[in-house]
Amino acid sequence: MADSQPLLSLDGDAVAAEALLRDVFGIVVDEVIRKGTSASEKCHYSVKKGAAFLGLGTDSVRMVKADERGKMIPEDLERQIGLAEAEGAMPFLVSATSGTTVLGAFDPLEAVADVCQRHGLWLHVDAAWGGSVLLSQTHRHLLNGIQRADSVAWNPHKLLSAGLQCSALLLRDTSNLLKRCHGSQASYLFQQDKFYDVALDTGDKVVQCGRRVDCLKLWLMWKAQGGQGLERRVDQAFALARYLVEELKKRETFELVMEPEFVNVCFWFVPPSLREKKGSPDYGERLAKVAPILKERMVRKGSMMIGYQPHGTRGNFFRMVVANPALTRADMDFLLNELERLGQDL
Repeated sequence: MADSQPLLSLDGDAVAAEALLRDVFGIVVDEVIRKGTSASEKCHYSVKKGAAFLGLGTDSVRMVKADERGKMIPEDLERQIGLAEAEGAMPFLVSATSGTTVLGAFDPLEAVADVCQRHGLWLHVDAAWGGSVLLSQTHRHLLNGIQRADSVAWNPHKLLSAGLQCSALLLRDTSNLLKRCHGSQASYLFQQDKFYDVALDTGDKVVQCGRRVDCLKLWLMWKAQGGQGLERRVDQAFALARYLVEELKKRETFELVMEPEFVNVCFWFVPPSLREKKGSPDYGERLAKVAPILKERMVRKGSMMIGYQPHGTRGNFFRMVVANPALTRADMDFLLNELERLGQDL
């Protein structure tokens, strides 16, 4: 643009460099109406990242409140849309989640879809983690309403254990939307007079052009396992997670964060020094220091690898994700026994 100002030389100025990065990733273009995207406060960080890459700015993403189980609250979504419109913004997309990273929560898709329908908003469902549950007749109710989504992200490399990476974007639109958005019709690559069906040239539909054939991994696995085999894999993960929960409850050394609805089993290890101190003022602070210590010990010993994190007002707790189809009940028993061994002196 003619009126644009040249970037100042930073000359190694760390403060100026940080300020520039904040300006770039938080950019708001004054000449156009601000757009709005809504997502649960427990959504994946990629939502804000995507807004930054698109030039919308991270400030354009509005966080919708989640309940104590990490599910989006539809009433607050409605409220956030009203607030955005009152400020002159133009909401256009809602990103719901089926299987949050930490708690494994599933947003109430039917209610969220109702809100989107009333306001004419695009509903995207991040089902990267939980989408594979659709293959289970027993557990697919967790995704009720997903058929109303405009787009769905799904990672078979997660719960189904397909080879990394294997990701899919599913669209309701049947008008070749990806090609209309991304296609550049480069004649030196995508000749239209080839002897075969040029619709097979999918490179013009994606951002990066060249990429691995992710779908082949899923196709080969599906052919080898069959639909029933993949369903058993999902059901087995749920059953093993339930076994772990029941075993946790039998031991005073562990405390569940909450009853899981997915295969994310979240819990605290309560060391001997804290077992009679639950009502003390510093209990939560002291308990939050346990998981990092045990994580270091298990890594140095080489016996296990389990993630931990804080979440909202909750201090650090372990998150055991039961997804590996090779896991057994014996592995769950080993997990609990090993944590007790590693933390017996705390």
